Amino acid sequence: MPFGPASRLGVSLFDETPPIERVPGGSNEDAETIIKAVYRQVLGNAYVMESERLAVPESQFKRGELSVREFVRAVAKSDLYLSRFADCPRYRFIELNFRHLLGRAPNSYEEMKAHSAILDAGDFGAEIDSYIDSDEYQSVFGENIVPYIRGYKTEAISHMVGFTHTFQLVRGASTSSLKADLAGKTPKLNSLVINATPTPVVPPGTTFRNPPVGARVRLGVGASEGGKVFRIEVTGYRSKAVNRISQFRRSNQVYLVPFDKLSEEYQRIHKQGGVIASITPV
Repeated sequence: MPFGPASRLGVSLFDETPPIERVPGGSNEDAETIIKAVYRQVLGNAYVMESERLAVPESQFKRGELSVREFVRAVAKSDLYLSRFADCPRYRFIELNFRHLLGRAPNSYEEMKAHSAILDAGDFGAEIDSYIDSDEYQSVFGENIVPYIRGYKTEAISHMVGFTHTFQLVRGASTSSLKADLAGKTPKLNSLVINATPTPVVPPGTTFRNPPVGARVRLGVGASEGGKVFRIEVTGYRSKAVNRISQFRRSNQVYLVPFDKLSEEYQRIHKQGGVIASITPV
């Protein structure tokens, strides 16, 4: 079950759509549906032109020579995948591989280091195989189920950090891995995974990005000396850039506020049109 109302978290389509599975005796139309679903999942919901499609693996899949799992492998190891994602910084590439091939965010820094070590050896194919040949992939998807986004679900022995990080990687069913994300090719989870830091779960439309340390603002004289200090994460501010691409582009900020200034700061943020994503004690 997803945490909270699925429609408010942008995962209702994932929650309401059953996994797509290849069954014996399926028609050519069924095979085409599976092929399109694999492209959509493995390529991060990106648009694929007809000329970009992998004619040979598609034909092998339709003839029954490739299982769904092997067709996923063919797409993920193709030049099509490589051209879209392999030039991302290493940890961004790894976190996207988790999204595309296992349907979740990485759970720990140890997971990311293990995949980084594979890339250190210079073997792109081995990095892809490490997901598809994993016990996790086999137990969840097997040979004939198309991978799907699943990290938003609360499950037994699941990781809270990985659960909240999934919402950083997937901002609704209509978003893609790169173009619909303000982070673009910049790593989103690197420092968060290293420090095992969960993130606020905010609905699509209130985009929040963890800012660099230099962007944080400490307010109030003696804020760190007496009384409690609260960390306020704010999103929803309109970008003030003159040559912005869209008037709806969002910016965000983090404030460290002493307790006696909390109410005043709360009112100021709302007057300026900000949306408070979370308030936590420091």
